[in-house]
Amino acid sequence: MHTKAQIHADPVLELDQFDGLPDSLVLLILNKLEDVRSLGRCSAVSKRFSGLVPLVHDVCVKIDHVVTVDGDSDDALSLSSPKPHNIISHLLKLMLFAIAKPFHDMRSPNSTGRPLFPQLSQHSPVQVLKNFSHVHNLQVELPSGDVAVEEGVLLKWRAEYGSTLQNCVILGGTLVDRKAAGNGHEPSSDDNGSMPESFYTNGGLKLRVVWTISCLIAASTRHYLLRSIINDHPTLRSLVLADAEGQGALSMGAEQLKDFREHQLSASPCSNRTQVPACNMKLKYAQYLELPGGLALQGATLLVIKPASDGSSSGHGNRKEVDAFVSGAFNGPLRFAAKALMKRRTCLLEMNGF
Repeated sequence: MHTKAQIHADPVLELDQFDGLPDSLVLLILNKLEDVRSLGRCSAVSKRFSGLVPLVHDVCVKIDHVVTVDGDSDDALSLSSPKPHNIISHLLKLMLFAIAKPFHDMRSPNSTGRPLFPQLSQHSPVQVLKNFSHVHNLQVELPSGDVAVEEGVLLKWRAEYGSTLQNCVILGGTLVDRKAAGNGHEPSSDDNGSMPESFYTNGGLKLRVVWTISCLIAASTRHYLLRSIINDHPTLRSLVLADAEGQGALSMGAEQLKDFREHQLSASPCSNRTQVPACNMKLKYAQYLELPGGLALQGATLLVIKPASDGSSSGHGNRKEVDAFVSGAFNGPLRFAAKALMKRRTCLLEMNGF
């Protein structure tokens, strides 16, 4: 029969070894989580975690569904306008509404029964992020793209913003499919890299203009919706607002965030988005483009867009920066397509601001 001393566990073995880890190492682990929901759950584990979670540097906010917001509720991003005039802006704000629930349901570990973040009663993502005081790198992911396209159509865009648009690249195609074995496509004998006459007469150019305007509206709307977050987090060094479908991504680096804070935002007078400046565009086109992995892209189009006010647009150094931005904007077969189209002849276009 065991003695009493043998039955009871050694008190030394009951110590939580995790408590012996320094805060700096725990923060390193929490930074690997990134996901705002996981961080919200960690903050409910203990008083120590509750104090460390607001200090993380890397935060990722994934919005997975759209919820209904009552008409009397505050705007999901606390915008000054009482009612959004732009449907894209309205839908984005409805989707951003969904991220606060994991935080709102959390209860304080001190058994008071009060929510960890009582200010989240309005379910505002801006308020969620206000609980993080040292964010350096922020990623926000929307559940879907902003521009509706027909099945089989390829449309991707990437944009860099400061206080206004700095760079934008759009990659599109009227049909992306898989090549049939032994059914190689013979390039047209008059395909010398320039736009065929049919491109201007059968609505091809008009379609690309619609793509351009739609993508720029989506980018400027995302940019406008981020202003409260940027102003509330002076420690931000990088910010990306993308979508789960990979259609579009808006990015801002440290210098661009500084430019955003130092210059007044130019808002569009008719909707909740940033004013799109007058732009110069380079359009490159290929009727048919074979891609790695057995893919093919018909009506392949690359649009490189810069503000017309950028006086250095003709400089060699600036051209290298733009080329680097374009080549690094996409991955996999899409990167191959962008690089292949960059070698094609260029059609220069101009667009007024809107």
